[in-house]
Amino acid sequence: MEWIAGDIGGTKCRLAWVTVAADGVHNLRFEGVYASAGFGSADALLRRFMADAQMTVRPHSMILAVPGPVHLQRVRLTNLDWILDAAELQAGLGIADVRLVNDFEAAAAGVARLTAADLVAINARPVEPGGVQAVTGAGTGLGLAFMTPGVGGRYRSFATEGGHTDFAPTNALQLRLLERIRRRHGHVSWERVASGSALPDLYEFCCAELGTRPPDTPCDGAWLSAAADAGNPVAGAALDLFVDLYGAWVGNVALLYQPRGGLYVAGGVTAHLQARLRGPRFLAAAANKGRMRGEVERTPIFLITSARLGVQGALAVREATLHETGAAAAIAIQ
Repeated sequence: MEWIAGDIGGTKCRLAWVTVAADGVHNLRFEGVYASAGFGSADALLRRFMADAQMTVRPHSMILAVPGPVHLQRVRLTNLDWILDAAELQAGLGIADVRLVNDFEAAAAGVARLTAADLVAINARPVEPGGVQAVTGAGTGLGLAFMTPGVGGRYRSFATEGGHTDFAPTNALQLRLLERIRRRHGHVSWERVASGSALPDLYEFCCAELGTRPPDTPCDGAWLSAAADAGNPVAGAALDLFVDLYGAWVGNVALLYQPRGGLYVAGGVTAHLQARLRGPRFLAAAANKGRMRGEVERTPIFLITSARLGVQGALAVREATLHETGAAAAIAIQ
């Protein structure tokens, strides 16, 4: 069968065309990465991908991991002005089966497909077989999902919108940040301070704190990292602040889910700032939980370095759905 799997992001989208053999083995036929801003809709992006793939057959199935809450197979993306509807895509593209899944539910499912080469341990603690797992990550937004073991040891993943819970500052500097961002955005979620879209606000805040004029153009993680490496003190301060905030968020996830099966940190910002996140500052911020410090310190925490987690996870979700459907059919027949 011919499948398309996609990881739709606020900044970029990764799409893969695979052939799924009878034994379940995936053979990658074509893959492309596209800037999200280059397309007015998901339909336009998918038509471009299918044209670029130059296949002589049509796909049987498509699954897209999307950033936002999926309701009745429809979603308005959180950080991109697109609305995706599975039924409309199915009819418009002529694909028999189209499914939408939350991007971090897919990321959670994709954890099982990671190898040792895809992971960097930043808190090397023993992983408990069958323990709860969680995955979070800063990309354009801030995602979160968790996984629990089911029948036969197969993990089931659950989407959340935890990144939009209320941000809580831990010191006077962060309290001033909260007040500044509240004046600009109203509600201040963790995504407003610990994501790629938050980096311009963090940099402007540090400019104000250090009495420096902010830049005329917005910055991103790559620019900030390069500027900090070149000795820019404001960029360095902004990244230190981000590491503190991101670490605090990861510590919260550790307490919320007690993921003894592993807490996995993903996302595009994670990839850009891997060296800083592997330093002691990040883990210190995560463990700064007062009486619950020991709970965080006992949590195995890993950075995910693979850029294909979303696509792999989308395929894993599709396979799990087919497996569950087949099992349910077998039970019904009996």
